[in-house]
Amino acid sequence: MIDEKKLREIRHLAARMRRDIILMVGVGQPGHIGGSCSAADFVAVLYGRKMKHDPQNPKWEGRDRFLMSKGHAAIIQYAAMAELGYFPTSQLPTLKKLGSMLQGHPDIHKTPGIEANTGSLGQGLSISCGMALALRLDKKPNRVFCVLGDGELAEGQVWEAAMFAAAKKIDNLVAIVDQNGLQAMGAVVDRMNSNPLPEKWRAFG
Repeated sequence: MIDEKKLREIRHLAARMRRDIILMVGVGQPGHIGGSCSAADFVAVLYGRKMKHDPQNPKWEGRDRFLMSKGHAAIIQYAAMAELGYFPTSQLPTLKKLGSMLQGHPDIHKTPGIEANTGSLGQGLSISCGMALALRLDKKPNRVFCVLGDGELAEGQVWEAAMFAAAKKIDNLVAIVDQNGLQAMGAVVDRMNSNPLPEKWRAFG
């Protein structure tokens, strides 16, 4: 059970992360603000409370893995990592600039703490299945957390990965769907309606 003090800390972290998103993108500038802010609360819980990780040693073998499958929303992950000390917050305004360590999609070669290059939608859960299964085969207790968007669920590979995870009983994997109801081109219900989500996930095991 989380205590009130820790809950306040998590709420403050999420608020700072949302502020960081606005500062990174710029007021009145185009960018993936909505899809990043909608994930702020649970990303704050994961980085601030739930996951095992070490900002001073991003490749620590005991860490849990975090993948932002909807890679266009990487700026919420950048905000979390900066707030917790993976790199200075002074780097945040360099988002998407030439030579910056913070590109529009996650890049394992540029940003410490990134586990996989993502953003080609639908692939993150498959990558996460591979990571989680490898950790289990190595008899390691680490977990893998994968964040997907509800608009991303139109990609068939997501459901192949879900079936694979169920078939192989990969119990060290947690998939989190950010159900904000929106895709880039409009509401999910008006595009490729992925609802109802709980029933679909249960059906795939």
